[in-house]
Amino acid sequence: MPRPFVSKAPEREALREKIKMATDQQEHLKIEQLEQQNPDEQEVAAGRERENLEGWIPALATDSEIREALEKAFDYRGDVTITLKSGSVIEGYIFDRRNGSSLADSYVRIIATKGAQGKTNVTYADIAAIAFTGRDTAAGRTFEAWVKKYFEKKAAGEKNIQIEPEKLD
Repeated sequence: MPRPFVSKAPEREALREKIKMATDQQEHLKIEQLEQQNPDEQEVAAGRERENLEGWIPALATDSEIREALEKAFDYRGDVTITLKSGSVIEGYIFDRRNGSSLADSYVRIIATKGAQGKTNVTYADIAAIAFTGRDTAAGRTFEAWVKKYFEKKAAGEKNIQIEPEKLD
């Protein structure tokens, strides 16, 4: 025997309203918490200091300098320009690297924008120079900077303050 249809719409609507109220209350409490706390007094996990690498051209005299520069290039959020020992130049974003036992066994993977097509592997041993030529797209975009902007906008009386992405060049 088939069961009669019973609409669950009122129950779902009540649940949605309950979730919305909880979310509004959570937002209010979070804002209140941020206003009351001094960021310098909060318990924060130790992070890594970000260097301003934009425009940097490291010396690549030793194996360790090459490895260190390419590790920083991997962490960099902008494009780099790699000059190969053959004289060719590749510009793009380093998205992966593999550290082998020697420079010939190690390589970076780059999404090339100039000098090559698409994704390219370049061994550490083939690299003559590297320059951090692209804009660091994440520079100055920390949570602390966002909180500062948030409170400036709130003090100015703005409503519905959101995180909005900035346009990339």
